[in-house]
Amino acid sequence: MTELAKKRPEFRNINAFKDLTTYRMAPAAWVSILHRASGVIMFLLLPFILWMFDKSVSSEISFDQFTAVFAAGAGFVPGWFFKLMALALIWAYLHHFIAGLRHLWMDVSHDAVTKEFGKSSALFTLAVSIALAVVLGAKLFGLY
Repeated sequence: MTELAKKRPEFRNINAFKDLTTYRMAPAAWVSILHRASGVIMFLLLPFILWMFDKSVSSEISFDQFTAVFAAGAGFVPGWFFKLMALALIWAYLHHFIAGLRHLWMDVSHDAVTKEFGKSSALFTLAVSIALAVVLGAKLFGLY
């Protein structure tokens, strides 16, 4: 056999502890996984979203209760925990939205999609969603 005609190795039994830890996923794979995870986060935190919306628009008294929860907490749960939940929602929404736009663009322009575009758009999605989450998280935690 020549070097060009070498047979590729076959993996019949993959060891999850040995092989999966050394596998390096492409940025597009990370975006796809995080797109699904962000959808799950938004779904699981839907009661928190509804509570925040209800408390923030019902009345002035309920809005004061809403802001007090983020400042001092509620019962045994500290306020920073509520801020972290809100930050998780912020990141999940931003990532899900930007990755969704990426997927829509790839669906619309079939001919323009290449491996390089997939990598660059995935890196753009990760960078923009994380950067916006950091900026909005800094505002949420009162850094500016």
